[in-house]
Amino acid sequence: MQIEGDVDSPVSRGRLCPKGSASEQLVNSPGRQTKVLYRRPYGTEWEPLDLETAMDMIADRVIDTRSRTWEERGDDGTLLRRTLGIAGLGGATLDNEENYLIKKLFTAMGAIQIENQARI
Repeated sequence: MQIEGDVDSPVSRGRLCPKGSASEQLVNSPGRQTKVLYRRPYGTEWEPLDLETAMDMIADRVIDTRSRTWEERGDDGTLLRRTLGIAGLGGATLDNEENYLIKKLFTAMGAIQIENQARI
């Protein structure tokens, strides 16, 4: 299996960026994690969790953090509607579409500290 660029592209002329050329290995690597692993606070071992349990834990923590850190208005009465308790950092293996959706999700939650490192 091989990934190839579009030779008719006036921009890349068929050449792939490092991310594009490594995509197949990223998805099909035998070392890729396919199960949710969780390490309890102060724990030393990872334990497998089913996806539903993991998603419920994440949702509970996001809702709790957002409600505890929500800022409706500033000290001067300025409308803020934000939380400083949630931040987002996207990785270089995410494409533009994934980073766009993550930005929209975190913005909808009220987060203002949202960044990605996809500038390589």
